[in-house]
Amino acid sequence: MKLSGKRVLVTGADGFIGSHLTEYLVEQGADVRAFVYYNSFNSWGWLDTSKPEIRKSLDVFAGDIRDPYGVRKAMEGCDVVMHLAALIAIPYSYHSPDTYIDTNVKGTLNVVQAARDLGVERVVHTSTSEVYGTARFVPITEEHPLQGQSPYSASKIGADQIAQSFFLSFDTPVATIRPFNTYGPRQSARAVIPTIITQIAAGANEIRLGATHPTRDFNYVRDTVRGFVAVAESDRALGEVINIGSNYEISVGDTAALIAERMDREVRIVSEDQRMRPDGSEVERLWAENAKARELTGWAPEYAEREGFGRGLDETIAWFSDPANLARYKTDIYNI
Repeated sequence: MKLSGKRVLVTGADGFIGSHLTEYLVEQGADVRAFVYYNSFNSWGWLDTSKPEIRKSLDVFAGDIRDPYGVRKAMEGCDVVMHLAALIAIPYSYHSPDTYIDTNVKGTLNVVQAARDLGVERVVHTSTSEVYGTARFVPITEEHPLQGQSPYSASKIGADQIAQSFFLSFDTPVATIRPFNTYGPRQSARAVIPTIITQIAAGANEIRLGATHPTRDFNYVRDTVRGFVAVAESDRALGEVINIGSNYEISVGDTAALIAERMDREVRIVSEDQRMRPDGSEVERLWAENAKARELTGWAPEYAEREGFGRGLDETIAWFSDPANLARYKTDIYNI
């Protein structure tokens, strides 16, 4: 399947990855309907910053992924659904877990139920590397056990299982993409790379973080977006869970040092208690095996290894360092 000329619905189109994916799909010739979260300001989230020619080409649907009737209406006439709408902030899930079940589990059920009833050709469901928890072996393959170490990750495990159950029970054409630690322009400051960059860009010499020893497999947003398209276009991906990761591991502390170096700044890292996860909830190590993505879809990261990570950081730093972009972030407070 090629997405060019297809009617594609993107849920969560107003968010970080969703907005980049929406723009990329338009550039690739898809006819895109953007599902954004309804609000009284008529804001389309990050799509408000897209080029005018992108915005004019979009069919924007404002709704709520928790509402099955709105989801079904948005999916009518669509060939493909890219399902990204979710609550993703781990600290927020500690004190408001109920809304994660409603949004992530029930929202996914709404999507796959409508896809089954409407005869949608393809659903790409978005998982997360957090479902693996702390690595029991590395690099992490798709066969790694799932561990719900936070209410967020537990809700995503539930969502993944709902999506897979519809493939197994009803032959609903679902593929699950499992991105590792995406970063890039527009990302929320709840994530570690924007947290570091925005504090340095705002002039801070003391950078406040949580734990610095955990390792992550960071992926530049363009690679993640290309992964979505590759999974959607591959018939071999149906019924499969596919990691999208760089196969490169680096600690949070080393990431902070690398960012400071590329921003030509000397900084001191301070770990704050309020930014720490509970001991049993911290995911200590993430490192993706991406061989399955290569085999089934032909996808491979363009921002790989330390050199590629550096290039992605440079592009991210440049975006956040623009005063107009930096002004969107509250660098002096902890964003959960």
